[in-house]
Formats: sequence, structure tokens, C-alpha cells
Amino acid sequence: MGVEPTQHKTTTRQLGQTPARDISVTVHRYRGGDGPTVYVQAAQHGIELNGPAALRRLHNRLCDTKLAGTVIVVPVMNPLAFDARSYATPDEYDAQYPNVNRVWPGADDGSFQQQIVAELWSLAASADAAIDLHTGTPSMLEHVRVVEDDHKATALATAFGTNYRLIGDGPVSSQSPSEVSYTGNRDETSNADGSVRKTQDGEDNRYTQPAETFRIAMTRAQIPTITVELGNSRTVDRSVAERGAIGVCRVLRQRGMLTESGMLTDQLPEPPTQHQLKDDIPVSITPASGLFEPAANCTVGSKVTDGETLGVVYDPTTFEEHATIVAPGSGVIYSLSHGGTVFAGERVASIATPIGD
Repeated sequence: MGVEPTQHKTTTRQLGQTPARDISVTVHRYRGGDGPTVYVQAAQHGIELNGPAALRRLHNRLCDTKLAGTVIVVPVMNPLAFDARSYATPDEYDAQYPNVNRVWPGADDGSFQQQIVAELWSLAASADAAIDLHTGTPSMLEHVRVVEDDHKATALATAFGTNYRLIGDGPVSSQSPSEVSYTGNRDETSNADGSVRKTQDGEDNRYTQPAETFRIAMTRAQIPTITVELGNSRTVDRSVAERGAIGVCRVLRQRGMLTESGMLTDQLPEPPTQHQLKDDIPVSITPASGLFEPAANCTVGSKVTDGETLGVVYDPTTFEEHATIVAPGSGVIYSLSHGGTVFAGERVASIATPIGD
């Protein structure tokens, strides 16, 4: 590998077309000397703003340093959801798959979002490693999620440097999704093949192409990939964005792309010791609608025991208690509704099992 001053280039990549306009994304390439390629994307979900904010800070760093290899950056992967200020893509574009992080690697003859993703997949799949930046709710632990037994991805997660590393999927093979089964929390993995959603006119849409998260699709392609859940969605948080930029730089250093001669690595703080969690406990779902109030001793990061009360759902007008939400297992709360209006079937808490602590 050879470290050389970074050359930056911006291009526009067309992904698809609505009846009246093109759908495209901005792609940044930071090229130095010979070396690996790392792909970084953000804003698969339109309200997750600290990913693009982190990549702006990364841009300022990379343009002022030396680099071995190439960094490919897509700051806003899903402009449809971003412009709509929406978590998922509005149903008007794709009622079959509104969550773009369930349609990788896409399909040329699939739904609208599958076709969009297929146009970007060739870019992502050309990399040697990848980082998918997300932003959790204010009531979620900042963490990096990896596939179980993916040692290369685990090394990337350790280098990125969040306090928690979450194992969210069972081992993933290179077989097609229909040939393998998943272990772990189904809430984070993809829908099964052939899932059916009603279109607006009431007809069934069936797509048999693979439909899974970016992390799993990339892992299946044997490209080590991490999903980063930064903090505080919907607003730009300077400290969160800064941690995101530093984390990406630490991954580049781990890949040998930033060296001492690059004049940047000595400015990076060392990553913290990561606590490892396994996402193997079913999520806590409220069976009733109402106002959810967490228990006084339950906060994100708290350790709870099986059967412990997490909160109560009650009628805000009559004050009648509709449901008591209890922990389905012992572990650490990594996501918890901060309290507010909830609807039956909504997730109010997620708990993971500590490993090695």
C-alpha cells in the first residue's frame, strides 16, 4: 500500500426515476495511494440525521490528510425518505417494501426500491469493507451491530469504538436467503421471502427476490460490514456527529489506510473497551394502546431480570391500567420508549444478554 495526498471527487449516481424526476444520490470518492476500498453510507432512514452530519466531518478530515486506498461515501442513501422527513420511504413509492433496509441487494425486476438498491449495490459490493451509519432514538444505547462469528466485522466494530457491540444475527452463509435460517432477534433481520403486502388497490404483491438488511446482504457477499447506531435521531447532535467521524477514521486506521505519515492517526483517541451484548431476547411489545410510563428504575443501560416490570400502559382519560410490560429475559436494556402514546403491537423495549462481562 502507498500513502498519498487525498484526491476528492464528487459524482451523481442515478438510481431510478419517478414519473416526473430522476432519483439520484451524491457519491464522494476519496482516493490516495494503493490500498483497500471502504464503502460508507448514511440515511437509509430519512430521520436519521447524524450519519450525514458525521460524514461532513469525515470529509473535512479526509480532504486534509494522506490516504492509502479509497473511501466511497454516500451521505444520503435514501433521498425519498430524507426529503419526506420520514423514517421509511413513503408508501406512494413502494407499498411492498417501504423500509429500504430490508431490500438488499435489490433486484432489477423487483419493486421500485429493490430496483433503486440494485443500482447502488454494485458500488457497495466493490468494497473490501463497509460501514452503514444509522441513528437510534434518544432512548437507545449507542452501539455497533455485527453478525455472529464474523471476526473481520468484529474487528471493524472494535475499532469504530462504541461502548457496546451488539450481535444481532446468527451466522450468515453465502447461500441464498431461502436456503438458510436465522437465529437471534427477528425484529432486526429481514422479512422471509415471498412475504405479502397489500397494495393501495388491494392486490397482492409477491416478490421472491432476496430482501434483507444491508449488513446481512454484504456479509453474504463476504464483505465485512458493521451497522452503527449513533445516538439521537431527528436532530443534529455535534458530539454524536463527531464520534461518528472519529469512529470511521479509526476503522480506516484499522484497515491500514491511515498511517503515521498520514498525519491523522495520532489525533484519534483510542476506542473504549466494548461491552458485548447478544440480541437474543424477544422484544417487548405492548398488547394494548394507551400511555406508556416506564418504571422508575428502568433506563437505557439498566440491567433487569426476567419478569421485572419495565413499565405500565394505562388509559390517559380514565387512568385504568391496560397492561404491565415485563422483561421477557434477564439482560441490559438497550432500547426503551421514553414514555408517551403507544399503540397495540408497538415495541416499547429491547433487552440483550451480556457476554463476557
